[in-house]
Amino acid sequence: MVRCGSSARLDVAIKGSDIECIAADIEPCEGDKVIDCSGRIVVAGLVDLHVHLREPGFSAKETIATGTMAAAHGGFTTVCAMPNLAPAPDSLENLQTQLDIIKRDAKIKVLPYATITRERYGRELVDFAALTPLVAGFSDDGSGVQSEDVMRQAMAEAAKNNAIIAAHCEVDALLRKGYIHDGEYAAQHGHRGICSESEWAQIKRDIELAGEADCRYHVCHISTKESVALIREAKCRGVKITCETGPHYLTMCDMDLREDGRFKMNPPIRSAADRDALIEGLQDGTIDVVATDHAPHTAEEKSRGLELSAMGVVGLETSFAVIYTHLVRKGVISLEKAIDVMAEAPRRIFGLGGGLMEGEKADVAVFDLAAEWNVEPEKFLSKGHATPFEGWHLWGECCLTMVDGKIVYER
Repeated sequence: MVRCGSSARLDVAIKGSDIECIAADIEPCEGDKVIDCSGRIVVAGLVDLHVHLREPGFSAKETIATGTMAAAHGGFTTVCAMPNLAPAPDSLENLQTQLDIIKRDAKIKVLPYATITRERYGRELVDFAALTPLVAGFSDDGSGVQSEDVMRQAMAEAAKNNAIIAAHCEVDALLRKGYIHDGEYAAQHGHRGICSESEWAQIKRDIELAGEADCRYHVCHISTKESVALIREAKCRGVKITCETGPHYLTMCDMDLREDGRFKMNPPIRSAADRDALIEGLQDGTIDVVATDHAPHTAEEKSRGLELSAMGVVGLETSFAVIYTHLVRKGVISLEKAIDVMAEAPRRIFGLGGGLMEGEKADVAVFDLAAEWNVEPEKFLSKGHATPFEGWHLWGECCLTMVDGKIVYER
């Protein structure tokens, strides 16, 4: 039993792997374990739709064991693992390699993505029918599908199989060897910039294709004001489109950058105007989900400055606290909204089930909103330590994470 310390002051009775009852003043039976959560909040376990666990193929950066422990530390009970792996999960055989490691090592629930195309090369489609029952969706994350015809075929296959395309949107021809946002900081410090159009132009193309195919289309890690406007308009037209952004895009702009690889990710942190448009999109429901794009690398790969460091930062262990500290406590969004975009909306969109309801699996997180802490990457459970939030003072700490009724993390 979890004695909930929320304003509702309800108890959560858990039997085996399921939530048996949620009510006031549940009387524990003899032998029941009672976890007192007075002064804390009990929520449905967080869900991250965009995580790189790096295994198989890149275990020096992260493993399924370390990545899922980091997720549990952050209050996540389910993550969806991106497919830029070796081998890439582009066939049943290759996917099984990943599934076997998940079964052996994962501390929480892990749903892998399959690739859209073989080896993520953007040319030959995978077998959607064979892979759909085993995956969260299909993504060539890290690579935008450059061919309009290939994406049109992919969306037709996704629609036929009621699958989701989760697209990394990027026009390669517009990158021009850039590595941070093409904005004020890049101009002041002599860096090559990535223009906003490299993201929104492909979103614009894909919106039309998704509308034609009547396909479920999810846009990964949006970062520009134009992307928000395009997605808002597409939703109004009835396109089956959803999207996510990350905590760093909602709380930082390019003028917050430093000459350090921990500020380098793809897409890049953009302008203050872009950040403000993303916040507005979160407030009005255009943006459905906050996802971390947790992308660990080795310390050496992130030590080469902005130009030469690998793209990607970690986020599982800071995500909730960053959103709570900088959006909820400042009155930008409500706590209920934060929990929705980090726990409930991902479940609804991807049909994952669960939630803090009777009869559902006991995937639960407990947060102490009064707890204050400083971001010290050396204390992370992830192998990756590169975060733009290093040194930030945050509120809100995960005290306990439970998956299927079993405690997988406890402070």
